[in-house]
Amino acid sequence: MNIYKEEFKKIGFGLLIGLVVFALSFSVFNLVQASLLGIIAFLVTLWTNEGLPLAVVSLLPIVLFPAFDILNTKATAVNYAHPIIYLFMGGFMLAIAVEKSNLHTFIADKMLGLFPNTPRGMIFSLAITSGLLSSILSNTTTTLLLMSIALFITSDVKLKMRFALAIAYGASVGGILTPIGTPPNLILLGIMHDKGMETIPFFQWMWMVAPLALIMFVVVSLLLSLGVPNTPIHRDSKKVPLNTTQKKILYIMGGLITLLLLNAPMKPFWGGLGLSEAGILLSAGLLLFMPPFSVLEWDEDSKKIPYKIMFLFGAGFSIAKAFSGTGLADEVASYLIVMTQLSPIILLFSVAMLITFTTEITSNTALISIMLPVIYSVAEQTGINATLFMMVATLCASYAFMLPIATPPNAIAMSSGAVNVKDMIRYGILLNFIGIFCIVMIAEFFWKGILS
Repeated sequence: MNIYKEEFKKIGFGLLIGLVVFALSFSVFNLVQASLLGIIAFLVTLWTNEGLPLAVVSLLPIVLFPAFDILNTKATAVNYAHPIIYLFMGGFMLAIAVEKSNLHTFIADKMLGLFPNTPRGMIFSLAITSGLLSSILSNTTTTLLLMSIALFITSDVKLKMRFALAIAYGASVGGILTPIGTPPNLILLGIMHDKGMETIPFFQWMWMVAPLALIMFVVVSLLLSLGVPNTPIHRDSKKVPLNTTQKKILYIMGGLITLLLLNAPMKPFWGGLGLSEAGILLSAGLLLFMPPFSVLEWDEDSKKIPYKIMFLFGAGFSIAKAFSGTGLADEVASYLIVMTQLSPIILLFSVAMLITFTTEITSNTALISIMLPVIYSVAEQTGINATLFMMVATLCASYAFMLPIATPPNAIAMSSGAVNVKDMIRYGILLNFIGIFCIVMIAEFFWKGILS
């Protein structure tokens, strides 16, 4: 029984938090809405303290929502087959193929070689390489890959800390570059789809966020480079040509990029092919199992697909649906409408600050699932640009640099032993404020014209 003591304690703590939130909420909201908030608090606590496996916690809404009359089983379960989940699945099949073929080390080596072999050059190259890889691969996988390389580049303890943070922060900065780069991006697209909003095409997304990512890459790298010596670092580099399997993957990725470009509407010149982006990415992933490619084998490689993350997406979409279905989003929005009397730019700053610093202590996927329906409801009732505010909130959920629990890359940097909490807070709090400022300014002066 003692072996389960810690798990029972964590589950009990989650139940306590859920009951407290329910009791407090019941004084403001109705029974069903208060029950929803209590269940969400319970789920977020278990996601955070890992009292149960992530996949198990993520499937609980299918049981709990019908039990508390929040949503029926069908209305809940359908969210676990959302088209966005299959977009993610196709992207991850490509990521598995890249990792299996060792193509990622080839790409990383080429990118690291573009910069000088100095501490500053390595910080820039690690941050940018981490970011660009994270736009197509899992930021967790990218961080783990590069961390194992970076910690052997130097024996200097202070440089190791800066290299580790460059990788972690770079992964967060670059994860926003594509819709599939990080879970909050996919949650946004899924909610926009459910609300009947015009979703942002793949390459329009990239074009919109590229300036933000570029600025943040430079800021992160310059900040971490302050005070480092300019002495050369010797790094081993093995020049190995691409093999047949790696070339096959590059052919599929090239075809995928071309098809996505042709599918993207470029008004008024081109209306796009009108194909489902989820279907395009899933097709590219499935081709990897078929001849003449045959890069992946189902029995072996399907086990690497992170089904637990897909269940997490399903939970996120279920929470978002429950927020709207119970009227809770409208209720919360009614309390926030008073904020819309502020000027639009101050309102953007308020949303950005709220999301960024709340993300430091909770799951960004759960937070975005809760907040986006609320923001949409506020927009519906006041006439503000829903897409603009939802986009700001989504990107801020990825730009949390201050605490180890904020993002998986931060946690990995901390677990490497090269970084302590004090260093992460020292750099992270400054990057949080810079990120908020940059996101709001770009939203106000660039995205507003595109999304209006």
